[in-house]
Amino acid sequence: MKVKKDYIELNPWQYLILSFFILIALGTFLLKLPFVTHTNGLSFIDSLFTSTSAVCVTGLTTVPTSGFNWVGKGVLLLMMQLGAIGIMTLSSSLILALRGKISLKDKISFFRTQEDSSLHDINNILRFVVFITFVTELIGAAILTIGFSYQGLPFIGAVEQGVFHSVSAFCNAGFSTYDTSLVGMNALIKYTVMGLIIVGGIGYHVIYEVFGKFNSKAKYSLHTKVVLFTTIILIVGGALLIYVFETGHISVTDSLFQSVTARTAGFNTVDITKMHYLSLFFMSLLMFIGASPGSTGGGIKTTTFFIVMVALIKILRGNNNVVVFNRYIPNKVILKSFAIMSAYFMVAFIATLALLYHNDDGFLKTLFEIISAIGTVGLSLGVSAQVGIYGKIILILTMFIGRVGPASVAMLISSNDKNINIKYPEESIY
Repeated sequence: MKVKKDYIELNPWQYLILSFFILIALGTFLLKLPFVTHTNGLSFIDSLFTSTSAVCVTGLTTVPTSGFNWVGKGVLLLMMQLGAIGIMTLSSSLILALRGKISLKDKISFFRTQEDSSLHDINNILRFVVFITFVTELIGAAILTIGFSYQGLPFIGAVEQGVFHSVSAFCNAGFSTYDTSLVGMNALIKYTVMGLIIVGGIGYHVIYEVFGKFNSKAKYSLHTKVVLFTTIILIVGGALLIYVFETGHISVTDSLFQSVTARTAGFNTVDITKMHYLSLFFMSLLMFIGASPGSTGGGIKTTTFFIVMVALIKILRGNNNVVVFNRYIPNKVILKSFAIMSAYFMVAFIATLALLYHNDDGFLKTLFEIISAIGTVGLSLGVSAQVGIYGKIILILTMFIGRVGPASVAMLISSNDKNINIKYPEESIY
């Protein structure tokens, strides 16, 4: 006799999306409580926008972060931290910490949302995720405290700024308590923030593997090789092009910083509204690519970009097989990469049209803002602070989709994976 279930069982993707919905709602509620104040006041739509931006670790704002009292900034820190690690990862880690084990069902749920994990590694990965997050943020906060002390802040103020910016940087959130972000900061602050952004953006699995290989002669996996190779090329190449486009008007350090931050962090050390159109357009490309899988960042991901580029080159050369670092890439991975990139492109295209319909801020500014939202970056040319309720809703939806991924939204309507075993006749089209 079968026992009828009196509850709806969610698949991992539905659970992930629902978790973000709940966290955004919680953040909105907390920001509207009486003990959270803002110098400019905070409407419901601005609370919802700020909460979404924090949970989706984007960094776009409609009100200055500096206007929040210490409680409001604490709420933002909490939302950034939970959003970056991911509700599923964090909840599984807490279950593991409390019970000392995790059920097979929870393992499978985590495994299905973390494609490059194996079931027997999940316990170690979950522990490592929490460990590396807080240890890295602690080290970053200590160094940044020294940096802010050199800026002339008292010790307590330097500690507060160090902690806030360390969490924001590692989470690739881009929130800053300064209205001009990190413009005018010293080199120690800039390079520390860059380091935190890179570590938070390459993905937990890459860090886990790199740490595990210290005492091992085993070779790195293809995933790690692709992530590290693509990350280095994008950072160095991006810095070089930005420096050339700006014709030496910004320093090498600032060029490097903007290349790193454009990938998904959202801080800025120069006034980006005064940058050349070529720089802004190229930064839009970097924002679209984003960080790496399993990281705190967004975008289509470095691995997706790498596979698409390699596949295009191979196809144009008449080669149907894609081989990278002496490893064959399955066709389903290539198709998935093209699908992800196309989905992000379509969302960005539709969102840009929708925002342009009611806000005449110019095409490049609007496109830049939308890509910043869908890539969960946070760099802004001032559009977010000027749009009305309609525009804010568009940006909220874009940030949310950019965080959970168009593929996750599509899978929301499917409660089970369905494999179709029917093979139809083949026929070519022109």
